[in-house]
Amino acid sequence: MPPDKTTASARSPLALLRVPDLRRVPRSDWIQLVRFLAVGLSGYVVNLLVFWAVTSAAAHYIPAAIVAFIVAWSNNFLLNRYWTFRRGDEALVGQGLRYLLVCLVALAANLVILHLLVDAGLGEIYAQAIAIILVTPLNYLLSRRWSFR
Repeated sequence: MPPDKTTASARSPLALLRVPDLRRVPRSDWIQLVRFLAVGLSGYVVNLLVFWAVTSAAAHYIPAAIVAFIVAWSNNFLLNRYWTFRRGDEALVGQGLRYLLVCLVALAANLVILHLLVDAGLGEIYAQAIAIILVTPLNYLLSRRWSFR
C-alpha cells in the first residue's frame, strides 16, 4: 500500500508536512492512521515506563527521556515496519535510518517541549506525557511520507 501517489523526491521538504484534505482520505489511510496510533500508544507506554524507571533511579529527566526514546523507538520501528505500513520488503537499514532521522527530529521537538513544561512547573512525568502527544502528528506525517514510503 503506497503512502502517497507522488514520490518523496518530487516534493519539497515542507510538502512532507502538508496536512491532507480529510474529505479525500481513503479508508485504507484511516486504518493506517489507527494502526500508527496503536503502535504509538504501545511506544507511549514503553516510553513512560522506561522514563519513570530511569528517573526513579535518580537520573536527570533529559537523559531519562533519551533512554526512553531509544527503547520506544525500537518497539515502534518494528511494529510500524511490519504492521502499520507493511513495508517489511524494504531494505531494513535504509528504512531504519530514515525512521531514526524522523524520530530524532521528533525527539528534539519533544525535548524542547519537555524542558519548557518542566520549567513552567509541570511535573516531569506529566510534561513528558504531554510532549509525546504534541509531537505525534509531526512523527506520523514524516514517517508515512518519508520513512516508510
